[in-house]
Amino acid sequence: MEEYILEFKEILIQYAPKVIAAFILLIIGLWVVKLITRAIDKVMDKRNIETSLQGFLISLMDWTLKIFLFVTIAGQLGLETTSFAAIIAAAGLAVGMALQGSLSNFAGGALIMIFRPFKVGDYIEAQGHQGSVKEIQIFTTKLNTPDNKEVILPNGALSNGAITNYSSEDKRRVDITFGVSYDADIKETKDVLYNVINNTPFTLEEPATQVVLAELADSSINFKTRTWVNSSDYWNAYFHIIENTKIALDKAGIEIPYPHSVEIQKEG
Repeated sequence: MEEYILEFKEILIQYAPKVIAAFILLIIGLWVVKLITRAIDKVMDKRNIETSLQGFLISLMDWTLKIFLFVTIAGQLGLETTSFAAIIAAAGLAVGMALQGSLSNFAGGALIMIFRPFKVGDYIEAQGHQGSVKEIQIFTTKLNTPDNKEVILPNGALSNGAITNYSSEDKRRVDITFGVSYDADIKETKDVLYNVINNTPFTLEEPATQVVLAELADSSINFKTRTWVNSSDYWNAYFHIIENTKIALDKAGIEIPYPHSVEIQKEG
C-alpha cells in the first residue's frame, strides 16, 4: 500500500506543476480570447457590419482561438500535439474542399460588408448586370433591374470582379453627341445646344456645361455636350435634353442629316 502511495506522490510531484501551469494558462487564455473577440466586435460595430455576419465571424474567431488554446494546453501537459494538429488540418482541408464555392461566396460577402464598395439602394453594374442593390446577404447580393427583374449574384465572383457604382458620387456627367448637317452654322448650333442644356431644370451651374465641335463625320458634324447633374437626376436630365434639343434644332431650322446620328453614353 505504501508503495502505491509513494508512487502517487511521485506522480503528483512530477505533474502538479504542469497541471497548475496548464490551469493558469487556461484561465489567462480564455480571458485573452474574450478580450480579443470583444475588441473585434467593437471594431465591427464601428464599421456597421451586417449583424448576422458579425455574429458568425465572432463565433468563428472565438472557436478558432479556443482550439489553439486547448492544443497549447495539451502541449503544456506533455501530450503529443502533432496528432491534434494533423487531425485539425485534415478536417479543415476536407471541409474546405467540400464547401469551396460556398466559402468563396462567404469570403466575398464578408469583404463586401467590410469594405462597402456599394450599399443597399445603390445602382451598380457588375458581372454583366445592372440594377439597384436590393439586399446584401452573406453568400449572394440581390439586384433589381430597371424593368423590375431580380438578379442574384454570387458574392465570390462579385467581390473579385469590376464593379461600377453609379450612386457613390453626388454628381454625374451627362455626355451626349449630336450630329447636324454640314450646312448648319456652327455658332448658331452651339448657341441652341447651350440654351437647351442650361435651361434644363436638372443642370448644375458648376461644373459649367461644355459644347464642343468634336468630329467632322461622313454625313454630319458632331457636337459633344457635357453637363453635370445630381446623380439622382441623371435619367430625368438625359431624357429632357434629348427631347428638347430635337425640338429646338427643328425650330431653328438646323437639320439632323440621314443617317441620324445621336450617340448617347448609356449609363445606369
